[in-house]
Amino acid sequence: MTAPLRPTTPPPSAGPDFAQLFTPKLVTTLREGYSLETLRADAVAGLTVAIVALPLAMAIAIASGTTPDRGLFTAIVGGFLISALGGSRYQIGGPTAAFIVVVFGVIERHGLEGLVVATLMAGAILVVVGFLRLGTYIKYIPYPVVTGFTAGIAVSIAASQVKEALGLDAAMPGDFLEKMRTIADHIGETRPSTVAVTIVALVVILGLRRWRPSWPGFLIAVAGASVAVWALGLDAATIGSRFGGVPSTLPAPSLPPLDWDLIRAVTPDALTIALLAGIESLLSAVVADVMTGRRHRSNCELVAQGIANIASALFGGISATGAIARTATNIRSGGRTPVAGMLHAVFLLLFMAVAAPLLGYVPLAALSAILLIVAWNISELHHIRHILTTASIGDRFVLVGTFVLTVAVDLTVGIEFGVVTAAILFMHRMAEAVEIETHDKLIEDDQADEHRAKDPNAGIPSDVVVYRISGPFFFGATQRVTSILERIGKPPRVLILDLAAVPFIDSTAGASLHSFVGKARGQGTQLVLAGARPHVRADLIRIGIAEPTISLVDKLETALAAERGRA
Repeated sequence: MTAPLRPTTPPPSAGPDFAQLFTPKLVTTLREGYSLETLRADAVAGLTVAIVALPLAMAIAIASGTTPDRGLFTAIVGGFLISALGGSRYQIGGPTAAFIVVVFGVIERHGLEGLVVATLMAGAILVVVGFLRLGTYIKYIPYPVVTGFTAGIAVSIAASQVKEALGLDAAMPGDFLEKMRTIADHIGETRPSTVAVTIVALVVILGLRRWRPSWPGFLIAVAGASVAVWALGLDAATIGSRFGGVPSTLPAPSLPPLDWDLIRAVTPDALTIALLAGIESLLSAVVADVMTGRRHRSNCELVAQGIANIASALFGGISATGAIARTATNIRSGGRTPVAGMLHAVFLLLFMAVAAPLLGYVPLAALSAILLIVAWNISELHHIRHILTTASIGDRFVLVGTFVLTVAVDLTVGIEFGVVTAAILFMHRMAEAVEIETHDKLIEDDQADEHRAKDPNAGIPSDVVVYRISGPFFFGATQRVTSILERIGKPPRVLILDLAAVPFIDSTAGASLHSFVGKARGQGTQLVLAGARPHVRADLIRIGIAEPTISLVDKLETALAAERGRA
């Protein structure tokens, strides 16, 4: 009788399968069981986050150079899909302040149609990046780069709010220096009543944050300012006077006409939006993991972010991503599952349907106060201070350069400069970390006579030279290693390279080593590579460094024993 087949299990080295990587956390939590108590907790958290998101979404949209309703569309459509399809239990999505500079620039150069196309393209890019499982690589963006461009965004946001905070009636350019010049030219047009609204809103928000942190400070400040402007007839611009109000329903989805010239023109902007959305969403998910002890699925999260951006653009919204502050509010308010984020979007839709006529009374100065607070919060001054006082000169240079270029030139340029410069500095440090020592030096470093007597390398023939390479043998370290090897005086009969401490070797280093092997053979020197790890040995063989050209042995002791036997 044939024995029954036993179910096979993947080997320990096998990674998670497709379903494990891309199953939304909503599905996972529902499988675990969803009780009425959990629904109640999610509903309370969703309502709390919606109260925070309502004025914030409108403020971000206005600062981005568009209308407040587009911020609400983004929070509703994008926020719902990010929670429903994402890889985090607690992520809250929607428009974020980090996008203000990017979105404003796209609208200024290409109009609203260009923004829609760029957002659609960014969404598609995020979906592809997620399905290619590249989300884990985003975390390799260096900390000084993230801190530098975040601080730069904060300064740009604060600068963009000066107009509304002072009540200036002037068109603001996107360039930071031009914006500062325009503000200086129109500073005499400041409206005292508008400044008073801004100051009172700031005082209310900061006061409630200090003495009543559980109260919705943003909403209270906006509601109070709206009542004051209406009741006292203050000279302050409102959503109604500037934009004509807010609709009470979502628009029907529509696809803009796709022009190839426009697609080519907005491609750099789409890449910037995708990169920024990916970075911020994964940072937000990591913050949620730290606060809860859970673990998110980064690639699933990127796919959800991509779908959410595509849907947001189709419904007339702007770019969406995970919002760190709103995600933290969700957790502190007791949210347990992605349903909380979905309900936050539903509550926002209800608010818009019921209170749309009242939103027209909201003063823009109160919304600018909110964004000034947001800009201060994301500036991360304590992180900047820590890097400038404790980090290396290279990291300080990366931070300052990224910050300056983000503010003065462009976010994309700032990130590119930071990543490239940080990568070059890292390669230099790695190259400097590579050590190459002779056998004699290794013996001298062992100061204890009893250890020296037992050293397995002792007693080798005089015409045998041993070098030990420690560290990654990559293109950055190639010149340093080969120059040392080439400075050997009289060509030895045998040159042994101990590669036991080499974790990897790249193609550039392999090519240089291949050239060195040929030179050594021409001088009559036999080359022995000892102790190479299996994957390093496989790479050496792949690039043509193999027997009989050289000798490959498993251990240095084996090579030394063979030479002692020949002596």
